[in-house]
Amino acid sequence: MSEFSHLDKEGKATMVDVSGKQVTHRTATARSIVVLPPEVLEKFTADDIQTKKGSVFQTAIIAGVMAAKKTGDLIPLCHPIGMDNCNISIKINEQQELVIDCTASITAKTGIEMEALVGASVAALTVYDMCKALSHDIVIKETKLIQKTGGKRDFKRS
Repeated sequence: MSEFSHLDKEGKATMVDVSGKQVTHRTATARSIVVLPPEVLEKFTADDIQTKKGSVFQTAIIAGVMAAKKTGDLIPLCHPIGMDNCNISIKINEQQELVIDCTASITAKTGIEMEALVGASVAALTVYDMCKALSHDIVIKETKLIQKTGGKRDFKRS
């Protein structure tokens, strides 16, 4: 990529014109990492954290899917698209961090990576919201694109 795609010839913000693009099947996976302090981790049982508000992970999954569906409303120059699928998984890794993966897919003229990134991000924010009563020391460490397929070129983070 040598130029920003959302700037016109005069350097002004614009939505990318996808009218000439080919329809292809596109997928994207994004990941957010959440670091939980010990006082939150000790509440972890049976693959989830239960609160008075309910299941932290199930609520985060639902929030992430809902957010991914609203990406075009949240990111100003993003195309509003109808996703074919959105799946969010939450696991604890060897470093005792939450790994939130959001995989989204669509058959369309434009990509789905922003939807995956928004889904993973909002799921992470939901974990924070539901656990902040135990500690404000929760850190959303990173959110990144892991891979995408379809469109001009595929991408896979090594």
